[in-house]
Amino acid sequence: MLYDEQPMKPSLKWVAVAGLVLGGALGMAGSFAAQANVRNILWAIDSVGLVVATVILAMHFYRKGREAVAAGFLVFALGESVMLVGTAGTLEASVPAFAAGTALWAAGLLMVSLPGEFPLWTRLAGLVTGVLMAITAVSIFWGRAVTPLSRPLPLFAYPVLVLTFVGWLVRVIREE
Repeated sequence: MLYDEQPMKPSLKWVAVAGLVLGGALGMAGSFAAQANVRNILWAIDSVGLVVATVILAMHFYRKGREAVAAGFLVFALGESVMLVGTAGTLEASVPAFAAGTALWAAGLLMVSLPGEFPLWTRLAGLVTGVLMAITAVSIFWGRAVTPLSRPLPLFAYPVLVLTFVGWLVRVIREE
């Protein structure tokens, strides 16, 4: 199979960048929003941005012949899509979608981070986040009362996830 080593089209590159920035910034902002309706809107925009960005990244890495990384971005996008289902409800009502989404996030993050496609610091942030999200998902499936804002997990894992996004951003912006 022939792979296309051309760089990402500038318009798609900046859509992916915008999606990652919105996802990281609004996801964190939603975690600290005092009102549920504000949190829900921020998380909905965050989810849509991340789905768009990670699907674009999946297509890009697939075209470059990096199928494992591409598949990881698709799995992450699926997890984010599942989470979007729960954002309109209460924190407690969102738990089933959140559990499924964090399980898929964990798998996607591990798939993107294990190959040597990104700098080591980005890969380590992704691996740590993947493990923390796997622990979160297992805890929920085990029957623990965990919501998207529970402490210590998943709340304290979100900054590490955003650090992973920063690594993805740097790679996308620097790529010719």
